[in-house]
This record gives sequence, C-alpha cells and structure tokens, in this order.
Amino acid sequence: MALGALAGAMFLWSGTFIAMKVALAVFHPVFMVFVRMAGSVLLLSPFLWRMTRSAPYSKGDWRIFALLVLSEPCLYFMFEAYALKNTTASQAGIITSLLPLLVGVGAFFILKERLPLSAWAGFFLAISGVVWLTLAGENTETAPNALLGNALEFCAMVMACSYTLCVRKLMRYPPFLISAAQAVAGMIFFGIMLVVIGLPLPDEFPPLAPLLALGFLSIATIVAYGLYNIGVARLSAGRAAAWTNLIPALTLIMGILFLGDSLTLMQSVAILPILAGVALSLLGR
Repeated sequence: MALGALAGAMFLWSGTFIAMKVALAVFHPVFMVFVRMAGSVLLLSPFLWRMTRSAPYSKGDWRIFALLVLSEPCLYFMFEAYALKNTTASQAGIITSLLPLLVGVGAFFILKERLPLSAWAGFFLAISGVVWLTLAGENTETAPNALLGNALEFCAMVMACSYTLCVRKLMRYPPFLISAAQAVAGMIFFGIMLVVIGLPLPDEFPPLAPLLALGFLSIATIVAYGLYNIGVARLSAGRAAAWTNLIPALTLIMGILFLGDSLTLMQSVAILPILAGVALSLLGR
C-alpha cells in the first residue's frame, strides 16, 4: 500500500507542474493557489467532521500542525507558483530531486535517523548540480527569469522538507486529516492574501484549458498529499522522500510532450551531477 500510494502521488505531483504552468498563463499566482486550495476543501468537506472526531489529538500537537501548514501549502505554494512564473516546468521538476537529500539531512538532525557519509557526499554533489543548472539557464518566453525561478523552486523544496519531517511527527493521525488541515489553512492563507493585495477577479470568462488545469490541481492536490502521507506514515521520512526522484523524469517528459519545454546543452550536462548525487545518496542507504 505504501509503495503504490507513493507512486500515485509522484505521478499526480508531476502533472501539477504542467497544470500550474497552463493555469499561470491566465491566472495570477495567488488566485490560482487559492482556487486550488478552496477546491480541495470543497472535495473534502463531506468527510471533515468524521475525520476530526476520530483524531487522536495530543497536547502540543497544534505547534507541529502550525509549522506543517505554514511550510506546505502556504510558503511552499507561494514559492512554487512564482517559480513557475519565471522558469520552465521541466527545470522546476529537476530541482525537486533535491528533496530526498534535504529530508535526509533534516531527519539526521531532527528525527535522529542515520545518514551515511555517502549521503552527505551525494547531497553536496546534487546541490552543485542545481547551482550549475540555475546559472546555465537562458531566459526565454516560457522562462523569463530562470535564475530567480530556479532559486524560488529551491526555497519551495526547503519548505517541502520541513513538511515531510512534520508529517513524520504526526503519523498517528489519519493521512487525509493532515491533507484536510493543509487545504483549509491554505484556503485561509491565500484568501487573506487576495484581500491584502487587492487582486480583482477575472473580468471575462477564461479559456477552457486553464479552467481544466485548476480543476485538476484541486483534485490532484488532495489525493496526492493523502497518498504521500500514507507513504510517510508507513516508511521512514527518507525512504518516502526518495520517491520524489520520479518527479524530475516524469515532469521533464510531460513538459516536453505538453508544453514544448527544452534544456540548453549546459543544463543537460548539469543534470548529471544532480542525478549522480541522488544516486550516491540512495546507494548509501
């Protein structure tokens, strides 16, 4: 169940990079994420009362929940939405390969999970590859500021690392209850942001493709997080995060097929130390 859940989550998350890029062609990043969160809450609303009644709450857990929802979806989606405004879905997907290494380092310090020397070497090798990938980026129509976009995607991965470690601390809760808490917090957070920045609603009916992308994002968000939480609850934080290695390959394939993405020669070479670093880390495990 854990492995199947993680595989499904990775496929859905890879698709969200493509859907976000399509939606961002029409919608403001904050509005897009608000609709994404609100749609997830709507889908979960029939089950919220039953899930909260059965929750095994312990004193002080609200602090971990607060850090969890602040990390993801609030700050994570803020960074990622603006990242995809400035870089391609393919490049952003490649940077997600850093997540297992970030989680491994975080689990070493916080959860006291063992991290071998090879994993440390892989971490620094992959980081160097991401820096190379970012610096080798060329500004194009679909990536107007690749340097900024890739840097923001890295910040999103730091938030995803924090989220994964929090889930590991809260694994006694039902996985979809954690997903529901994220959706509600995200809807409130981005709803307040809409009011603060005074963003007007679209003045005309948007094209069909961005609307379908928003619908997919709402469904994929709640299902993917629920599946990922199942995996984290049944495996170690590092083993579950290692499955995100599927995202770069899946996103790159989807980006080429559906968005016409491409990489420069130097960026293609820069992928090698990233993949080598991830492989070195996994071999060490």
